[in-house]
Amino acid sequence: MGLASALSLQLPPPASGRLRTTLHAQLRDAIRDGRIEAGEQLPASRRLAAEIGRSRNSVVAAYDRLIAEGLAEARAGAGVFVLPLSAREADSDPAPPRWLNVLPALQGEATNSPGRDYRFDLRPGVPDTSEFPFDIWGRLTGRTLRSFSRTSPRYREPAGHPALREAIARHLAFSRGLSCSAEQVIVTAGSQQALDLIARCFAGPGRVVAVEDPGYPAIRGAFSATGAQIAAVPVDESGLVVARVPEDARIICVTPSHQFPLGVPLSAARRRMLLKLARRTDAIIVEDDFGGEFRFNVSPGESLYRLDGHGRGFFVGTFSLSMLPALRIAYVVAPNWAVPALSEAREALDWHGPAIEQGALAAFIAEGHLARHIRRMRRIYAERRLELLRALQAHCAELLSPMRGTGGPHLAAMARSDCDLGAWQKSAADQGVAVDLLDQYAARPGDYRGFALGLGLIPTESIDAAIASLAASAPA
Repeated sequence: MGLASALSLQLPPPASGRLRTTLHAQLRDAIRDGRIEAGEQLPASRRLAAEIGRSRNSVVAAYDRLIAEGLAEARAGAGVFVLPLSAREADSDPAPPRWLNVLPALQGEATNSPGRDYRFDLRPGVPDTSEFPFDIWGRLTGRTLRSFSRTSPRYREPAGHPALREAIARHLAFSRGLSCSAEQVIVTAGSQQALDLIARCFAGPGRVVAVEDPGYPAIRGAFSATGAQIAAVPVDESGLVVARVPEDARIICVTPSHQFPLGVPLSAARRRMLLKLARRTDAIIVEDDFGGEFRFNVSPGESLYRLDGHGRGFFVGTFSLSMLPALRIAYVVAPNWAVPALSEAREALDWHGPAIEQGALAAFIAEGHLARHIRRMRRIYAERRLELLRALQAHCAELLSPMRGTGGPHLAAMARSDCDLGAWQKSAADQGVAVDLLDQYAARPGDYRGFALGLGLIPTESIDAAIASLAASAPA
């Protein structure tokens, strides 16, 4: 029996142009899973070509790729033989080039990734999607898809669907008092891409970028990937400590509405100080509006973008918290001078985002569904926040002290003692309670001893039992 019959090779039509790739892939898989054993000689190229009824050149090309990958070797005057596994192991985990500066994994980035299920999940950064109007979203998506069937198939604008950019500009004017044109809105694939675009365009080797500490690790990652020098600036109960921002910082990143992970807003006095500093040092301010939609009985405070007036502010927002994380749509509002660079960077990166989802989101905003959903979730999160504060007082008054905050989908609670928080977190997890350490988000571990407690993944009626279990798992 020939090799082709033994392996049941399935080859494409002769004129498909895929013969070499397909033949190589099937031979490679047969070697890796042991159907062609180590040390076995492959058929002569002429013989296999005759067996499959194709050109010898295609077989030679497939063999050459196997040899190049270290799966086989050519022996002069003998033929091509499959290498033993031991001869291939040295190349199974190749090292990167010596000159390559591979960035280390960032602490805290994967804390909310799918994985273990918990009885009580208090991890921050994930919204409650149980109240989302999926029926309305499905109807709008179908309507948008039908409208696209009547248009010419073409690639779309890098900066985003025009209707969505217009809808975002109007939404921000209504909800945040922020005045901008649709042309200033760049739609991105999540807030991380918005930060990445800003970093690509305006950061670089040696440039000093000030970030909050503790803070969102992906912000540090986006700017450090450009070779920028990261300056970690401490945060207290009034937000970013502006007096500690280096004078040579040319980019300042801040979450003024709801600091992540401490949950405090940037005070009005600090906002004025930061704008004054930026004007004096000619720096730009990247304002991440994390949690800005979810304020409870208080004003969110004027955005830095609105207060600036000198074209130095960038306002980053996302629909991951207000709608669905899986939607992966966010935006950055930029000064007019920065729009061309950001648009070109977006085009170079991935041309444009999913136009159908963007069209549906434009309608979702324009028809008032987003505003209604945010109002509904604001009431739910406010109720959960009050219950969380009550439960902390009832069960953890001697263990944890909640930080002052005026809103947002999570709060921070500082440890009152020097107990081993890592051991406490592990013990709580063993009891089915998931919490994040504030240190997971800090550049200098040890400065912020406490937990970040989210409101998105736990129903109101489960909060008391969750905090009671958290208290019971504390180290003696």
